[in-house]
Amino acid sequence: MGLNSSQSNENTNFQGNDLAMSKLNSDDFGILLISHGSSLPYSEETFALIAKKYIAKTGHNTEVGYMKVAEPSISKAIEILSSKNDNLKKIIAMPVFLAPGIHTNIDIPIILGLKPKETDPRCPDGNYPDDHYLKQIDPINFNGEIDLIDCIGPDSLIIDIINKRVESAIKTSDKNINPEKTAVLLVSHGSRLNYNREFITDVYNQYKNQSKFHVGQGFMELCEPTIAQGIEKMVNIADFHRLIVVPVFIAPGVHTTRDIPTILGILDENGPNSHYNHNHSNNNHHNLNHSHNKHNNHSHNHVHVHDHSHNHNHDHSHDHNHAHGEDVDFDGEILYTEPLGADDLIIDIITYRIENKLMSK
Repeated sequence: MGLNSSQSNENTNFQGNDLAMSKLNSDDFGILLISHGSSLPYSEETFALIAKKYIAKTGHNTEVGYMKVAEPSISKAIEILSSKNDNLKKIIAMPVFLAPGIHTNIDIPIILGLKPKETDPRCPDGNYPDDHYLKQIDPINFNGEIDLIDCIGPDSLIIDIINKRVESAIKTSDKNINPEKTAVLLVSHGSRLNYNREFITDVYNQYKNQSKFHVGQGFMELCEPTIAQGIEKMVNIADFHRLIVVPVFIAPGVHTTRDIPTILGILDENGPNSHYNHNHSNNNHHNLNHSHNKHNNHSHNHVHVHDHSHNHNHDHSHDHNHAHGEDVDFDGEILYTEPLGADDLIIDIITYRIENKLMSK
């Protein structure tokens, strides 16, 4: 169950619990925040800021470790934690992922030297080919206990961040469009497992129940509805002139800066400077917005669906293709927001999850 703002503040303060505070002040543990990694620098910038904010909030010995592509690797991050504390006996490892899936339930446990939480649908017998990244990982050099906790999940504080992203996007527009003519599409990655669908559906339901806008959801790949299907469904239900697309991802990366804008038709395949504005704000969040108005006097919306897919073989160590599905052509204003980023509410969620685990020991 998610936390609202007052619950989060109350639960992370731990006031009046001397036993809990003595455990939290112990110097024999470290915190490992785990990220996927990206070939673009924005993800590392975001996770560096997340770690900086978390350390400022808790004072804990903390490092970020990346599954692949970026550095430090998970094994290297554990070495860094150990080098900073000769008394290190325990590591609390938290995947800073929004939803559970193959990475959190299978890949990360294997990388940490732990038992996977479930059978890998990619390789049920566990005998990975030699070129699979799980066969190329460095072993963990740590004799203490590693406690892998759950990822972020559909916490209600995420809804507060989405509200902020939507309102910020509207402020960038010079068009006066009523809320009744505004729609919001929540976009998630998708997964071979069902957890990602459950996550975004939970977030979608929470957001829809409190939003004044038309609300839909779509998956970038692997699941349906696709982004185009999500928009088409919304268009069939309501008449709107503005579409705000919120990538429900933690950090900017290839998916948010290229794949999703390409699906939306606001980015050419030729490069990142086509058809949209790309700015960095001072807090290292990634801003994207785009106005697409073919016929400003139209009183209706439509989506063109083409029966083909864009498949990309990325050179950044992904082991699957990004089957984007149908193209989207929406006659109206499209505003594309930042991901959730290193928002203070993300730090609150991470802090609560970790402190709650520390208190339980």
